[in-house]
This record gives sequence, structure tokens and C-alpha cells, in this order.
Amino acid sequence: MLAVEELTSLITTGFNRRVFRLELLDAYEVGTDGGDVARYLAGEHFPDPDRKGPWLAHLRAERADGRLRQRVHVLRTPLSGYLRYECEWGYEPNSDAGEDIGILDLAERPLPPALDGIDCDFWLLDDEQAIKMHYDQGGRFTGAELLAPAELPRYRAARDAAIATAEPFTRFWARHPEYHQVNQAA
Repeated sequence: MLAVEELTSLITTGFNRRVFRLELLDAYEVGTDGGDVARYLAGEHFPDPDRKGPWLAHLRAERADGRLRQRVHVLRTPLSGYLRYECEWGYEPNSDAGEDIGILDLAERPLPPALDGIDCDFWLLDDEQAIKMHYDQGGRFTGAELLAPAELPRYRAARDAAIATAEPFTRFWARHPEYHQVNQAA
């Protein structure tokens, strides 16, 4: 199992062309959020720029270097407070910085057959490495597992189906103003 530091290093520097992430959880307990989830849910309007700024600069540099970072989150509306936070303070600025993000809302679209049996988050790096993510019941990361090369075709097919079926995040978010923070206070 890879620890968080090893996984982070692999994902930020271990790909040359394309990295993909499939997300399936409704909430993640991530210590690196710097308290932003609580701040968002309390009605504050912007993530901590000292925490978020370097990550956005990293995403812009990846894109400028011609490297593609993609993500699809499989979820079901209505969105929880955590998912609203993830969309507004995570996906929106990340998308603006060059990450290609899609939403597969199971309330609107069926799960594609290639995703049947995929019951965990995973990363796919340059179509050469698949990494299965492990979380506890509270959404806390417990480790990551490098999968055998024989598993690659299954995870490539899952990625391709997720991307083909997902709605681009910016379109999804524009269609759902009821989840925007400004409309939550109203």
C-alpha cells in the first residue's frame, strides 16, 4: 500500500501526458483542506488563498506543459453540503485552472456498463499505472494500491466510459444554481 506522501508524489510528478481520477464517495475527510469545508458550510465566500493558490498554479503549469488532468465524480443529486463545497471551492477553480472535470449524476443518467463492478476511487496515470484508492467508512484515506498490469484494460475502459457519459462540470454547475452558495443563504 502507498501512503499519502508516496501517492501524492506519484500523482503530481508521475505522469507525462494524462492522469485521470474517478471519484465515487459522497464525502472525503481530508486534512489538507485547511478547514475550508467548515468555512464553506459556515457561509464564507472563498477558499483559503494561501492553501488553494499553489495548487491552482500547479494545475495551470501542468496544462501549459501539455499534460492533461481529468476527473469524473459519480454522484447522485441532490448534493450534500460536502458535495456543494467540492463543486464550488474545488471543481470550479480547478476547472478554471485547466483540470477537465466531469459529473456523472446517477439521478439523471445510468451507470455505464464499463463501470459495473468498479467500487472504488482510482487513478490512471499515462494509461500505464492504475492505482486503487482505499478509504474507511468516514471517507478517510487509508492507502493506495498499485494494480497489476493485467488490470489496466478494465480501468482504461472504466475511464473511457466515465468520460463519455459524464457531463462537463461547468455545464452541470450552470444547470444547478440551487446548489451555489449564494443561493443557499437566500
